[in-house]
Amino acid sequence: MRITQGTFSFLPDLTDAQITRQIEYCLDKGWAVGIEYTDDPHPRNTFWEMHGNPMFDLKDPAGILMEINACRKTFPDQYIRVTAFDSTHGVESVVLSFIVNRPKDEPGFRLIRTEEPGRSIRYSIESYAVSQRPEGARY
Repeated sequence: MRITQGTFSFLPDLTDAQITRQIEYCLDKGWAVGIEYTDDPHPRNTFWEMHGNPMFDLKDPAGILMEINACRKTFPDQYIRVTAFDSTHGVESVVLSFIVNRPKDEPGFRLIRTEEPGRSIRYSIESYAVSQRPEGARY
């Protein structure tokens, strides 16, 4: 299973040259770039851990790529994404994000079906990354 979150997630993994081009695009727009990581890529898990602070003052794509590689080295088996923030008045939020590192084996999700009162059915998803059970023993 391949997690498809953020921009470019349906494409093959970006090369470092392609990542650098995207960072250049962000910097040309005046956006600040941040690096985040997690082992639980649940779609509602919007609060990934920050790797350092957002780079509001860094204007060199090579420096940001160096930070991405440091994060990859520190967390090789986790999801790592680059986020770009537009701090102009009225936006002040993430305007672009894309995954730059994935674990070797992506754990995926399971669908949970719960019957509620009144014959209602409620669905939710749970990430296998948090189940602590080995692959093949989860079903």
